[in-house]
Amino acid sequence: MPDNAAQPCFELIKQNEVHLKVVNERVTRHGDYRRLSNGMHQITVNASLNKYRFLITLIHEIAHLIAFQKYGRYIKPHGNEWKYTFQQLMLPFIRPEIFPSVLLPVLANHFRNPKASSDTDAKLSLALKQFDEGPDKTFIFELPYGSLFRIYNGKIFKKGNRKIKRYECLDVNSGKVYLFQPNAEVEELPQ
Repeated sequence: MPDNAAQPCFELIKQNEVHLKVVNERVTRHGDYRRLSNGMHQITVNASLNKYRFLITLIHEIAHLIAFQKYGRYIKPHGNEWKYTFQQLMLPFIRPEIFPSVLLPVLANHFRNPKASSDTDAKLSLALKQFDEGPDKTFIFELPYGSLFRIYNGKIFKKGNRKIKRYECLDVNSGKVYLFQPNAEVEELPQ
């Protein structure tokens, strides 16, 4: 995580008695919050995340814990109570000492109404991905219409039309149509 965020995050972890586990990458999620049967609070965050996404994910999961404690167990996981809690927890971190200036306006816009996942906010997701390590990635929005591509699980799709925000893509094996976010990472295949 960013250096200037470490101490405030440590205080949140200590104050809320969180057992934090940094785990191997999971494709379907960046982090997870669970209340264990012994009453302890466990938060897992993927080790593969860049430091800015790691911080956002950690605060996202702590917001679940605090919202459930404050408003009860029966609130919606990403409902208004969680959104308000997440906004309040993130506010002290949205500063130039923590995030690069290129991210600040995107973060400010996202936290007006935070989504269940930073990946569903395509602008934020793409802004954060520029800080990922490793080879450059290809995104669906960059592919020409009709391109073939492979996703992380090996399935092959053909890119179709954009419908409002997402792209309709045909699974070449099953013939089913799936919707993809424009910022989905894919491997373009030769035609």
